[in-house]
Amino acid sequence: MELKGKVALITGASSGIGEGVAKSLAAKGVKVGLAARNLSKLKSIEETIVQAGGEAFAFALDVTDVDSINAGVQLLKEKYGTINILVNNAGIMPASDVDTFKIQEWQDMVNININGVLNVAGAVLPTFIENHSGHVINLSSIAGRKLFKGLGVYCGTKHFVAAFSDIMRMELGKKHNIRVTSIQPGAVATNLFDHISDANYKEGMEGLRSQMTFLTPNDIANSMIYVLEAPNHVDVSEIFILPTDQEW
Repeated sequence: MELKGKVALITGASSGIGEGVAKSLAAKGVKVGLAARNLSKLKSIEETIVQAGGEAFAFALDVTDVDSINAGVQLLKEKYGTINILVNNAGIMPASDVDTFKIQEWQDMVNININGVLNVAGAVLPTFIENHSGHVINLSSIAGRKLFKGLGVYCGTKHFVAAFSDIMRMELGKKHNIRVTSIQPGAVATNLFDHISDANYKEGMEGLRSQMTFLTPNDIANSMIYVLEAPNHVDVSEIFILPTDQEW
């Protein structure tokens, strides 16, 4: 896909991978729709992108709220005319043992990490189908391939994202000329650990920073640019990307 002039919707764009992807795509000439709940942070990122010569449009969007999503998608289409790229990035990663029964955290992960992907895909795919083109990038994780104690529900949500991504590819690729990619990162330097309320797991996760050089959001953005710029007959269905010194 030629990226210059294309329109991307990026969820969870107010920080971390979403912010990094937005800035990298904008630098390639993509008109980026910045979507998250924190509108003030999005506006700051929008300003940074515009000052650098890019195009960006910030709007509040809650991936657990279908009305919010539909309104955001409509705003982006009114602004730029269409949508060509969807980056389903919004997600949270609380960590705790099952027998601590942090049930609300479980539900939040399911609502954001699974239902959020479904809700946003459901709102954007009709436009892709109408255009007979488009590219969906879903953020899974190393936890969508492997299992880790303390991340039982998180692993389940990311396994779902990986599985659903491949089903989307099989059902939408040939029929509607829509490409689908699942990105599965290892350790990335983001604020994802901020969601951990269990003190022991939070300390353990933070301790990983001294054991390896984490990937950066820009590293993940570069992997997305690679799959987006692939020839139209090529669908890179998965990218498993890790720090060189991440042994597990």
